Amino acid sequence: MPVKFTLNGKPTSVDVDPSTPILWTLRDTLGLQGTKFGCGMAMCGACTVHLNGQAIRSCITPISAAERQKLSTIEAQAGDKVGKAVEDAWVRHDVAQCGYCQSGQIMSATALLKGNKAPSDADIDAAMAGNICRCGTYVRIRAAIHDAAKTLA
Repeated sequence: MPVKFTLNGKPTSVDVDPSTPILWTLRDTLGLQGTKFGCGMAMCGACTVHLNGQAIRSCITPISAAERQKLSTIEAQAGDKVGKAVEDAWVRHDVAQCGYCQSGQIMSATALLKGNKAPSDADIDAAMAGNICRCGTYVRIRAAIHDAAKTLA
C-alpha cells in the first residue's frame, strides 16, 4: 500500500515498506539528496526535515509517520519566506565550512524562527542543541539566526 503525503507542497505517493526511514525514502526513492545521513541515531541533526512544521530526525522516523502529513526538506526552503531568510543569513555570516551539516542546521533554525520570531541566545542554543557542526561554526550559526530574525521582523 503506497504511503501518501505532501512533500514540499506537492502531493506525493511512494510504494516502500512503511518502516523505511524518511531519510532513505527521500534520498533513495525520491532522489532528494539535500537531506544528509550523519549518525543514523538521531544524535547529529544532519537528517533534519520538517513534519507539519516541526523539526524531526528523518533517519529514525518511519515514512509511515508522514502518511497524510506535510513533509518539507531543504530543497523547499528557498521558496519559504523564513527558510530564505535563514539561507541568506547563512551566506552573509559565512556559516558553512565543510557544509555537511548545513541542511539540518538550516531546517532546525527555520523551525525555530517559525515558532519564535525573536529568539534569545538560550532559545537558539536549545533549538540547535541536537545539531552537531564538526567544523565548530556555532557562534556564526547563532549570529545568522539572530540576523534572519531581524530580517523577518
